[in-house]
Amino acid sequence: MTTAPLPGLCETLGPGVRRVLAPNPSPMTLHGTNSYLIGSGDVALIDPGPNLPGHGAALMAALRKGERISHILVTHSHLDHSPLAHPMAASLGVRVYAFGRSTAGRSPQMQTLAAAGLLAGGEGIDAGFVPDEALAHGQRLAHGDWALTALHTPGHLSNHLCFAFGDMLFSGDHVMGWASSLVSPPDGDMAAYMASTRSLAAQSWSVIHSGHGAPITDPAARLAFLIQHRTDREAAILAQLARGITTIPALTEILYRDTPAPLRHAAQRNVLAHLLDLAAQARVAAHPAPGLSAQYRLT
Repeated sequence: MTTAPLPGLCETLGPGVRRVLAPNPSPMTLHGTNSYLIGSGDVALIDPGPNLPGHGAALMAALRKGERISHILVTHSHLDHSPLAHPMAASLGVRVYAFGRSTAGRSPQMQTLAAAGLLAGGEGIDAGFVPDEALAHGQRLAHGDWALTALHTPGHLSNHLCFAFGDMLFSGDHVMGWASSLVSPPDGDMAAYMASTRSLAAQSWSVIHSGHGAPITDPAARLAFLIQHRTDREAAILAQLARGITTIPALTEILYRDTPAPLRHAAQRNVLAHLLDLAAQARVAAHPAPGLSAQYRLT
């Protein structure tokens, strides 16, 4: 069994990469949120994490003599990734960079469903988060001895970014080694998740550093697994619909029978995400309207 890292401890993971774990373990965050310091001298901070004073102090203690945090980057605005960003930025006199507010990047389908009030969503959203500077897909941010490229990877959340550092990828919650990502509409979007994951899989990475858990040292295999996992889950949902299993609770009970109770709600949201994607493809119909309580059938 892998020993859990110690919260607050600064660990060097490679040239120009340090990690400090936040003390917020849970069934959804594993040991807690990974915050990363990139470069030396004037360093970039990726995902400050939850607004816990002890974690902010640990990040500052991880700086070497003469160093300062010059840029704060946020992969996405969930409560375990973004809340400490603005308090730290204000105290340091620096700016926060991200894709946009929590609803930025939503697909037309999710915008329509959200506007109609058909989907609850909102799990763990940092609703008030707005970056000082918005980063576009492919935009490069460079300073001192580091350069990071923003990659818009909606799916887990519509405003999700990954950051490329040479051939290393900082993947937030889009790619993790210990679990697959929650995709909870309308904040999450299965079609977008699959497209983003395939886009990442088309590139060559030496290592992936995720928002939770250990470094992923075989990125190609992990990305291929995640794509196949979702493809298999979609096929299983279609098979159960063909058997006459028409509700999300019933589908979840069958498909996630081994999932612990604290994660069953998240499992239902994943099933909903698959069904909405299938509905957009006209392979499934919802009655009376898409949502957790709808009846679903094959078209």
